[in-house]
Amino acid sequence: MVLMWLLLFSWLLAQAVNRTVRTKCLLTRPFELQEEYYRLGDHLVGGILPHLKTTVAYAPFEKPPENKRIVRQVPKNYQHILALVFAVNEINKDPALLPNITLGFRIFEDTYFARMTYQAGLSFLSTGGQMVPNYRCSRQQKLLSVIGSLYSRISMQMASLLGLFKVPQQFGYGSFNHVLKERTLFPSFYRIDPSEAPQYMGIIRLLLHFHWNWIGIIAPDDDSGENFIQALTPMLDQNDICVEFTQRTLSETSVFYTSKYNDISIAVAVKESKAKVVVISGDSNTIRNLMLPLYRYQTRTKQSIDKVWIVTSQWEFAAVGNFFIWRTVETFHGALSFRGHTGDVPGFHNFLRTLDPRQPKGDVFLKEWWELVFICIFKKPHSYPGGLKNCTEKEDIENLPPSVFEMTMTGNSYNVYNAVYLMAHALHATYRFGSPRAMMGNDKRLLNVQPWQPALLVVIIRCIIILGFLSLQILAFLKSIQFNNSAGEEVFFSENTERSAGYDILNMAFFPNQSSAQVKVGRMDPWAPPGKDFIIQADTIVWATQKLPSSRCVESCLPGYSRKVIEEEPPCCYDCELCPEGSISKHTDAERCVPCSEDQYPNQSKDHCLPKNISFLSYQEILGVVLASLALFLSIITALVLATVIKYRNTPIIKANNREFTYVLLISLLLCFLSSFLFIGRPMWVTCLLRQIAFTVSFSVAISSILAKTILVVVAFMATKPGNRARELLGKQGVNSILLACPLLQVITCAIWLGTSPPFPNLDFHSLAKEIIMECKEGSVILFYTVLGYMGFLALVSFVVAFLARKLPDSFNEAKFITFSMLVFCSVWVSFLPTYLSTQGKAMVAVEVFSILASGAGLLGCIFLPKCYIIFLRPDLNNRGHLLRNRKAGT
Repeated sequence: MVLMWLLLFSWLLAQAVNRTVRTKCLLTRPFELQEEYYRLGDHLVGGILPHLKTTVAYAPFEKPPENKRIVRQVPKNYQHILALVFAVNEINKDPALLPNITLGFRIFEDTYFARMTYQAGLSFLSTGGQMVPNYRCSRQQKLLSVIGSLYSRISMQMASLLGLFKVPQQFGYGSFNHVLKERTLFPSFYRIDPSEAPQYMGIIRLLLHFHWNWIGIIAPDDDSGENFIQALTPMLDQNDICVEFTQRTLSETSVFYTSKYNDISIAVAVKESKAKVVVISGDSNTIRNLMLPLYRYQTRTKQSIDKVWIVTSQWEFAAVGNFFIWRTVETFHGALSFRGHTGDVPGFHNFLRTLDPRQPKGDVFLKEWWELVFICIFKKPHSYPGGLKNCTEKEDIENLPPSVFEMTMTGNSYNVYNAVYLMAHALHATYRFGSPRAMMGNDKRLLNVQPWQPALLVVIIRCIIILGFLSLQILAFLKSIQFNNSAGEEVFFSENTERSAGYDILNMAFFPNQSSAQVKVGRMDPWAPPGKDFIIQADTIVWATQKLPSSRCVESCLPGYSRKVIEEEPPCCYDCELCPEGSISKHTDAERCVPCSEDQYPNQSKDHCLPKNISFLSYQEILGVVLASLALFLSIITALVLATVIKYRNTPIIKANNREFTYVLLISLLLCFLSSFLFIGRPMWVTCLLRQIAFTVSFSVAISSILAKTILVVVAFMATKPGNRARELLGKQGVNSILLACPLLQVITCAIWLGTSPPFPNLDFHSLAKEIIMECKEGSVILFYTVLGYMGFLALVSFVVAFLARKLPDSFNEAKFITFSMLVFCSVWVSFLPTYLSTQGKAMVAVEVFSILASGAGLLGCIFLPKCYIIFLRPDLNNRGHLLRNRKAGT
């Protein structure tokens, strides 16, 4: 209750003191005010904006007297003021945004001088026509916000001053990241140009797009330059982009002529550097202070500096001015410049066409600007025109070149336009939240807001009650305001009170006829979907060197190579190393080679992976067809021989060598030839399981039958000798047991093989570089070579027995032919082993099939070819009389 009475008493006292302040000024000798552009309203938007005398530089050809400042006029900056006026006019015409509330403005020129800045700032807090700090003696002003300045130093001065008086908001635009970092000192400071983070990423993307990794950096010698270097350097390091040199240039425009006037060291460093790309950060003053040493170097050495300049958005090309020396700017021919994206604001073009110096409507800057851009003068009494023509007031601003003035909003003008609308939307939200009746004109409580006057304690309490509410609410709403402007683009502040937007990439060209052009060649949009966030049209870019330059420490590693870091060298200076076998690199300057997948292999250039072909011995290729045809042919021959033997089974030549064993031998050879078909074609589980088993068992039976036939001949011969009991020990039953027992052992071994580790189909991705081998894996290698070894053992025993019986006297003795056939058989399989082990894929299968066919053909030809010769060509020898005569001769 006591607090309520205290607040009521304070409010009454504040009203009484306020009436006193309104009727009497306590300071009778005010300061003289600057020239201002003023329009009355319920709330005022202040502005300290550049007009003409905002940039101070020196002429490159003549050195002025010591410490003299030369003001360079920049007519294009006048558009910043017009953008604010146009936005206020649109808002006042909008019945829905601020109904029954009129916005006014008060604009001072940004002269860049500290004294003038403080004077303009105090003018916002004083009465009209006089500057009396802390007092308002006549006109009641409800200052809502202040927009300005373009330069960081001026923005900090304004923030320090206006913050003392609790002016709710101050908007700044330009290069001043360091201001935003000190939020405790500047809590109501907002930045209206886009966040620079997308711009930094755009620079990185631009460098990566053109494969530039060896660059130079030029930044102003102030906090903004240091912040730029600190923000960009980590991003360069992350993308393996090296900085060859970093130069700092003067950032101030009010340059005093000292010993540095003739210093061209920065130009020498740029020219002698290997880097062909230089990134420049800074406003128009920084660029201008760089132009002079570059121009001086070129005039002294007669050498051009052919570099690609990448300029940040703080510099507008038009800020160079109207009558600048073109030769100082030609160095920047082909430069790439970032600019905050601007929308096409409807109505602004028509608004500019209504500018009339005869009816300035309070615009104190219009006539001076008109005289400058049209190089004329308005008639004044007692004035000498100085050789200039009189202004006819019929000049057409649409005929002005873009370097002097543009009919569309530039980047900074667009930012001013959006800032006014942001403030209007925040004020709209504040009124709706605080008192809806105020929006309808029924409640004047919020309309009577006054800035804080710290000289009066009572007014402090009043500001806490009224102004504090408005300022806090506007600040709160301002952070959450989000709307679409008249250009159809979304406008809002990001979390760090920076407006988030995209950047356009411009290409600057300067021509010998002193004309210029800026062409949009790309865009960086952080809100666009991936793949469309960075767009660059490289074909439309004009380069100073007539072609795309290369700015690298070393030439790029081509696809198929990877970078190899060199010790004690920057990461951009590296060697190129060919990718190892089985790996590729698709891009230039690959950090490492990437292995292809198992089913792929590198092409010859090692920049792409190709699918591997599946390899197996098929019936569609020549080798498979030849082997299959050979197997079929031998099978038919064997079948014909078997039919011949059966047909002539009762002849002496067949009966003399145990025809039953002959049947078994021919059938087993036929199976051997047929088993080779299991090796041809796509391997499957059944074929893998049967082919080695069928082949080894069939050959074991064949060799066993040959061994039995040979033993039978030996036994028959030994039985003719008196007292020899070989016939009793190795009779027909004993020979039959050999025929059964020997293959049985092979069958048992194969059964163990199938039961423990059977063969299976397998895909071999690694044996051949370009092929996937589809094969039958043998399972147990030991058992595989065991069955082959056992078959070789039988062949060796048969060879030894046949060799010992080769001279036995017999008309149809097969021992000699068996010996030769076993020699062929053993030769084939001895040569098979090293050949089989040294080949891979289908060649390995082909070797095994050929060995089967060759060894089988050797047995078939050596044993049965003589018999067929006698049967078909010498039937006279195939009789019993011939057999008996040979036996007698042998005995």
